[in-house]
Amino acid sequence: MRSFDTDVLVVGAGPVGLVLAVDLARRGVATRIIDRRTEPTDESRAVVVHARSLEMLDALGVVERIIDSGRTTIGVQFHADGKVLANIPLDTVDSPYPFSVTTAQTETERILTDRLRTLGVEIERGVELIDLAQDGASVQAFTSTGTITCRYLAGTDGASSTVRHHLGQKLEGSFKGERFLMGDVDATYDLDRRAMHIFASTGGGPALIFPMVGERVRVIAEISEDESDRPASMEWLQQVCNERGLGAQIRSPRWLTTFEIHHAQVPRYRTGRVFLAGDAAHVHSPAGGQGMNTGMQDAFNLGWKLGSAVAGTASETLLDSYHLERHPVAAHVITETTALTRAATIESKVARGVRNRILHVVGGRELVQHRIADEMEEYSVSYSDSPIVRKGLHAHVTAGESARAVEGTELWSYLINARRIHPSDHVLLVVQADAQPISIPGTTAISVWDDEIAKRYGMNGIVLIRPDGYIATVTRADDIEGIESTLALAVTKQESVL
Repeated sequence: MRSFDTDVLVVGAGPVGLVLAVDLARRGVATRIIDRRTEPTDESRAVVVHARSLEMLDALGVVERIIDSGRTTIGVQFHADGKVLANIPLDTVDSPYPFSVTTAQTETERILTDRLRTLGVEIERGVELIDLAQDGASVQAFTSTGTITCRYLAGTDGASSTVRHHLGQKLEGSFKGERFLMGDVDATYDLDRRAMHIFASTGGGPALIFPMVGERVRVIAEISEDESDRPASMEWLQQVCNERGLGAQIRSPRWLTTFEIHHAQVPRYRTGRVFLAGDAAHVHSPAGGQGMNTGMQDAFNLGWKLGSAVAGTASETLLDSYHLERHPVAAHVITETTALTRAATIESKVARGVRNRILHVVGGRELVQHRIADEMEEYSVSYSDSPIVRKGLHAHVTAGESARAVEGTELWSYLINARRIHPSDHVLLVVQADAQPISIPGTTAISVWDDEIAKRYGMNGIVLIRPDGYIATVTRADDIEGIESTLALAVTKQESVL
């Protein structure tokens, strides 16, 4: 009988790898996490945590610490030619956290590392992956300190991923890179510090300001190709702030850098027993602050599926669904961030005028504001085409979308408590008066009857919610066969489609 050093080996201890390791460990999955760095990063890197990610961090038990570590931002303002063209409130999303939090990546990593430690897992630092090999039952990871044999391996080791290299995969997409100047500084400015700010300008690319704790801000500005070798400096960053209308006087640099980003992703997130997530799988512009969030959502999608696989209950369809669900999400983010960059760099005065007028008019409509907020907070993500969800009743909620909070009710508390106590179970949310008790293996039932919940969800019956908080199906309360057939999509042994 083959022996394993661990069930899952996570390679890379940034936010994506830490989310995956925490999610696995809280499910009782034997997990090891290695990182070639001997110390945690001291660079703030990604700074925005969106609403959908805050919900995920709630399930992991760290959301309050994340919120306390940063600044809550409740809106996004679009600027051009010295004017605010649109103000997008974020409190329209159906979330218990209708806002973003700007906090240094160092804080996010520290909080997740502490949580991982409480689950009995320590990061193994200074351990570098040298090579890997796999067969139908295991993966062997050859590291700088020895060989680790595991059931599954996850590569969360960033844009220069060693795991991706040894799988023979390459990022595919646009390799005309975008170059950026970035600084974490203190700043004095007259803009709303409760909002993130995006500036379009003439003669340069987009620039962004993300307010952080106290007077600290993150400033990002696209730069031209002929400036890519210029060293980052406070003088240059101040010049950019002046030329592009940010109106910020900066001081006290914490971190200054330039970097280049391509828009690309790998063709497959799964290769046998090895999976890629985060920047190891996809890279794109920092516009909108989607990068780290998309990666952490990759990890949360993958965690419960690997947990099921280790338990011996996962179908190949369930494991394949990781790629089938998450690859389109990154493709969409790449498309949207590319479009945002192009819209912000229009040179023609006439075209800029048209853009500004459209954004001003359209951005003032509540429905459009709501849709933009959903997009930015990752609430537009849906897995409706996934092979492990089943279309059911016509309702205001549909299979594949996330299960929403309902303001003025205790619904979110019920759901999150169930997912914390029984992290590997699907949740049977019974929205019906006088509903009969239901007991189905692999599920935790919650019966609620509240007019507001019934109205928001637009149905009486059962919402089957996956361990990652997305809806698997919506059906009648007496349709036990429909519930069981949906659950069977994830556990019935089927041939892999990848």
